[in-house]
Formats: sequence, structure tokens, C-alpha cells
Amino acid sequence: MRLVQVTTNLINVFVGAVLAALGLRFVLRLFGANEQATFVSWVYETSAVLLEPFRGIFPTQTFENNVVLELTTLFAMIVYAVIGMLLIAAVDALTPAAETKKRK
Repeated sequence: MRLVQVTTNLINVFVGAVLAALGLRFVLRLFGANEQATFVSWVYETSAVLLEPFRGIFPTQTFENNVVLELTTLFAMIVYAVIGMLLIAAVDALTPAAETKKRK
């Protein structure tokens, strides 16, 4: 496997993991999951670090029965996805043209 492919795959795996963690957090919060449950607590703690740069951008809407609409999580998912696409585009742009032709 070429270095460019490895780099692109690593970026995809990292961004995919981030989006999965944030998506899971969003769904758990939306359905009012019990925060005392070990798995739910772990998801919230893990994803809290990823949300830190975005705290306070949007208000969090809380409805009945602990149902929470966390728009900040959706915004963070969009930003991380765009960053991932930009990184892959940068890797492609910095790759010599001959190597790009070999990949295709």
C-alpha cells in the first residue's frame, strides 16, 4: 500500500470514529438514555472531549423525560467531517501527479 493510501485511510478511520462517537452521543441524548448506565456514561465522557471546542455555540434544548436536542453535537459532526475532507484533499494536492495516476 502506498503512503498516500495509508494516510487517507488513517484520516478516514479517525474521522469515522469521531463521527460515530458523536452520532452515538446525539442519539443517546435525544432518546433520554440513562446517564447512570455504564455504556452511556462512557460515551458521554469520551465524546465530551470532542465537543469541547464547540461548547456554548448553540443552546441545548431539553424536553420532557430527559430528552435533549444537542445542536452543538450536530455542528461538531459537520465540522469534523469537513476537516476530514479538507485533510484528504490536502494529501491529494500534495501528492505528485505520477503517484496520483498510479492510484486511479
